[in-house]
Amino acid sequence: MPKIKVALIGVGNSASAIVQGAYYYRNAEKGKKSLGLKNLLIGDYHPKDVEFVAAFDIDERKVGKDLSEAIFSQPNNAPKIADVPHLEVEVLKGPVLDGVGEYLKNVVKISKLKEIDVTRKLKESGADMVINLLPSGAVKASRWYAERALEAKCALINATPTLIASDVAWDKRFREAKVPIVGDDLVDQVGATILHKILLKTLADQGVRIAETYQLDVGGGTESLDTLERSKEAKRAMKTKAVEASLPYKAAVVAGSTDYVDFLGNRRDSYFWIKGFYFAKTPMQLDLRLSTVDAPNAGSVMLDVMRGVKIALNRKVFGSLISLSAYAFKNPPQMLPLETAEQWFKEFIDGKRKQ
Repeated sequence: MPKIKVALIGVGNSASAIVQGAYYYRNAEKGKKSLGLKNLLIGDYHPKDVEFVAAFDIDERKVGKDLSEAIFSQPNNAPKIADVPHLEVEVLKGPVLDGVGEYLKNVVKISKLKEIDVTRKLKESGADMVINLLPSGAVKASRWYAERALEAKCALINATPTLIASDVAWDKRFREAKVPIVGDDLVDQVGATILHKILLKTLADQGVRIAETYQLDVGGGTESLDTLERSKEAKRAMKTKAVEASLPYKAAVVAGSTDYVDFLGNRRDSYFWIKGFYFAKTPMQLDLRLSTVDAPNAGSVMLDVMRGVKIALNRKVFGSLISLSAYAFKNPPQMLPLETAEQWFKEFIDGKRKQ
């Protein structure tokens, strides 16, 4: 199979987990070795078919290093899950723009090296796709890199909450450039939003009438800190919309990040509260806490997305990919119920659905 050539925008904790994951599962076959992967194969593509060909960051502790070293450089604190060989992919200096908010100024050490010509590098690397892994608050930078992806004729995977794939104007531009785009805001494999949606749907299917529910997250790491400062309300709106879609009726729903705790490191604690009524209007309440390590949550989903985008490129399917976006992102161009999104994704991979 031809390699899936990937360029990374931002070499933070999520990038660390994604790169490590591609090597962790490189020799995986069915059974125990594929434990933790939702799909070992997407079409004919295996995780070993992923090749990282370019990477961009702004931190002096990462810029100039090989990607295999940069993913373990501070301020990253994702756990080490695999040995990554020297990749001969130098992390290059991109523009800062709005990539560093006030809360991150004392965390990120901006490199003094000259900014690279990103479009030229993407073309030279032969990248099939660009993954935007910038902080949630980096709206200008996310759009700037989307422009570079268009110029280089690369597909774009927008893992951030910046509205790109779900924006009709961007969809039109990517369609005209004849490259696909998916997004926005990647879901976690074992995340609060997906779990919340499943809980609500299960209860509603059992005849429970949900009256009120909330989901609140507390985390450490640079992403949680940046979210607290610059994108808390935007992420809350997206998560709330995503959770509301799991119910066939209106209820009082609040979902979103709430606070940053330094000593949690790369851990995240999510709290759920659900109030409803079942037989004969009998009241019920559910109170839960989910504790996860944040970075690895991006791995399985992103491996599915990269391989799905490669299939779209092979088939010459352009613009916003509806099924792939609904399957893997919190704010897709078209919000679908969980089971519908799963079915559409499978149909797309099998060639039974165009987008």
